[in-house]
Amino acid sequence: MTDPDVLLQPGWRESRKVVNGLSLHVVEAGREGGPLLVLLHGFPEFWWAWRHQITPLSDAGYHVVVPDMRGYNTSDAPQEVTAYHIDTLASDVIALADSYGAERLHLVGHDWGAVIGWWVAARYPDRLHRVVLMNGPHPDIWTPQALRHPTQALRSTYVAFFQLPFVPEATLGGFDFKGLRTMMTASAKSGTFEPDALDRYAEAWSHPGSLTAMLNYYRALRERPIAGEPARLAPPTLILWAGNDTFLERHVAEAGLALCDDGRLEFVEGASHWLHIERPERVNPRIVEFLKTGR
Repeated sequence: MTDPDVLLQPGWRESRKVVNGLSLHVVEAGREGGPLLVLLHGFPEFWWAWRHQITPLSDAGYHVVVPDMRGYNTSDAPQEVTAYHIDTLASDVIALADSYGAERLHLVGHDWGAVIGWWVAARYPDRLHRVVLMNGPHPDIWTPQALRHPTQALRSTYVAFFQLPFVPEATLGGFDFKGLRTMMTASAKSGTFEPDALDRYAEAWSHPGSLTAMLNYYRALRERPIAGEPARLAPPTLILWAGNDTFLERHVAEAGLALCDDGRLEFVEGASHWLHIERPERVNPRIVEFLKTGR
């Protein structure tokens, strides 16, 4: 088994925070008391998804806080689908900020972390400074975009598969998580993941209850009522979108932009869904520039 300490780089530290009654594992860097910047990972990653961002963003003056979201890695993993309702996931972020005594925070999210980021910005606009969202749809437009665009519906068939009981766990988790490993490598550019990276991900997936909890993020989508008007975002928002995402088409980003009062959309051409890993030299300075200037 992988020693989690080997993943920590100089200046990074780990702790646990009680958030909405759950214990979450957290990695952080930078000066405590500095502007709080929370990084939210996606499926099926864990805090280590941000390994190329933590030091550059803390060096830029931010107190960088990177949780393993509920259900992931060593964070608590309730097994009830209702524990992963988007309202609950968003409230986790605010409760995490509260645990640091921060009235406001910057937020960066990728994939499911971006889905949650959209919802935090919609529901708690007064708690946010600026938001950066990468390759994750606004939760109110995901289904409508799939219904309007058959090719997006085809790309999203895995979401329907994940609704099944037990079968996704067996398919993705069997043979040392061969299904999840294949999903990640097939959707990435060659060489995106370091030689031992998928073993480190597999270690995180192997914790009791984690795989079911991770899938429950998708299963909880069916618990959402049919939305009326899509929720708008007031905080300044930057959408960074990989040009070659195999899961999400460009119109999903454009539909999200239309719901931002102060938004900008930039495509990172040549990058796959995993743009934060493939293109840190492009992503990191852009995040810092936007957080500091709003432009």
